[in-house]
Amino acid sequence: MSMSPRARAAKTKQAPRARAVEPAGPPPRAAEATRAKILRSAEDLFGEHGFDGVSVRQIALAAGVPVALINYHFGAKEGLYRAIFEMRSPAIVDDRLAGLRLAELEPDPDRKLELIIRALIVPMIHLRNTEKNSSYARILARETSSPSRHSKEIIGEFFDPVARKMIEAMGQALPDRRPEEIHWAYHMMIGAMVFFMADTGRIIRLSDGSCDPDDEMTTATHMVALLHAALKHGRVPEPPSRKGNL
Repeated sequence: MSMSPRARAAKTKQAPRARAVEPAGPPPRAAEATRAKILRSAEDLFGEHGFDGVSVRQIALAAGVPVALINYHFGAKEGLYRAIFEMRSPAIVDDRLAGLRLAELEPDPDRKLELIIRALIVPMIHLRNTEKNSSYARILARETSSPSRHSKEIIGEFFDPVARKMIEAMGQALPDRRPEEIHWAYHMMIGAMVFFMADTGRIIRLSDGSCDPDDEMTTATHMVALLHAALKHGRVPEPPSRKGNL
């Protein structure tokens, strides 16, 4: 017996609709592995050539992935660059904060100042000499000495808070110094650290191989002692004028 048109319509209306099947994405572990591979390749290329010297296509080729996957995981080259800082910076900041906590507990002013300097310098020496982090060390050295148009905000976000804590701690360890002396001292310590991280190999040439920057203990001993002496004894006279040439 055939159904009437009205009955067929009622039955069709009552039938449950089939759900649309979404395309399956990559398994979570595979996606994480791909993201990590892209980050490693990008870090090496940015460390070697700088932000502006690398294209997304070059990164994709080095990582062995389509360009679309970089856009999927990071949005754009700027997002990928930021992700490298998000991955690497917390360990440096945590080490510096741990060093500052040690300095806070030290009652002797000289030793306190030494611990503050160590908190700034030693994490970067270790970063430069650790193979997996050497590319990031070059990125930091380049962005600190010659910032790209994308890095100022990133550096400010990840490193300015701990930098301000260090400057405050230096001022407490050197209470007789003017605030501008402390700020200049911090700025020049960063300069010494950046030159070391640049890894030019010049000290090896000039010393005929007797000075090895890969020796972390010796490097830290020399840098901390020199900077400590400069901060402790290097009094800066009040400038005669705020303006003018030398």
